[in-house]
Amino acid sequence: MSRRRTLSTKKKLALLASAATVAGGGAFVMAATSNAAQSPQTAAESTVCQGLATALGNNQRFIDGQRAAPDAQSEARIANREAVIAQIRVQQEASGCVVGESAQDPQATQPAQTTPPAQAAPPTQTAPPAQAAPPASGQQVCNGSTVTLSGEDGAPAASSNQFPAGTRLKVTNLDNNKSTTVEVTSVSGSCVLLNNAAFEDVREPGKFLIRRAVIEKVG
Repeated sequence: MSRRRTLSTKKKLALLASAATVAGGGAFVMAATSNAAQSPQTAAESTVCQGLATALGNNQRFIDGQRAAPDAQSEARIANREAVIAQIRVQQEASGCVVGESAQDPQATQPAQTTPPAQAAPPTQTAPPAQAAPPASGQQVCNGSTVTLSGEDGAPAASSNQFPAGTRLKVTNLDNNKSTTVEVTSVSGSCVLLNNAAFEDVREPGKFLIRRAVIEKVG
């Protein structure tokens, strides 16, 4: 009788140890699965991340330009753009993107197209080459350029590296047929960079980049 009780006790202990081992292993697997951090997405993997990376890159390029050729207002402009970059980094983290990833607007950084060498002018020709006329009002400009936001607050406005302050530009998002007409108020690293209010007028929910845009000079 005593022997049977001893065997029964040993068997129970073995079963309990086996159950504990399985339970512990399962808990470890569940913990490992729940604690596994998802890898942040890059600009190449997400449209949202690409828009934020482009906005960050444009602002960084603007700061570099101000530092290369400073004037009386450069420090204030740089401080403003650094605050914008900090906000973009917060948005990158909240959107699951690589924080601090920077990308320049393709339109602003694409290499200049090569042209065939010009033929030598006749010796008697002395007239200087004619300069290209500026775009007329209502003319489409910056063909193929994407549009993103600067992260700046205030009334709807834009910045540009091609048009002086006071120029009025109409931006149409072909994906939803929404448009906004804004005035250029500052310099940036792309053809047109919309501030928060202007971008809200034409954006699609959850997107920080307009790939199919029509930009017109209207004034």
